[in-house]
Amino acid sequence: MTENNTNNQTTNDQSLVKPEIYNQEEATKNEYMDDFKAQAQNYGQQFQDAAAKAQAFASDKFAVASDKFKELQGKDPKELVEEAKEFARQKPGQALAVSAVVGLVLGLILRGGRK
Repeated sequence: MTENNTNNQTTNDQSLVKPEIYNQEEATKNEYMDDFKAQAQNYGQQFQDAAAKAQAFASDKFAVASDKFKELQGKDPKELVEEAKEFARQKPGQALAVSAVVGLVLGLILRGGRK
């Protein structure tokens, strides 16, 4: 009988320990999942905020470019050349930088078309 009681006690002891360990592991997993969900929601919100800022920035720059394009459409080409010369006289460094960037972009566009 004592041997049977010892076996029952060992079985009871083992069964009592397993659910506790299992519950601790599940609690830890649930904590990690909750943290992961919260972090994912945080990153999602940050991404949405950044996308809204980018859209507002792009819309603003597009509006400015559109206004400049409309302004240029109404001008005589000779008038545009005179304005460009005046700009180059006032700010030669910027004029050189702008012309270098324009040349680079045009070169990349034309080279890309040949490949």
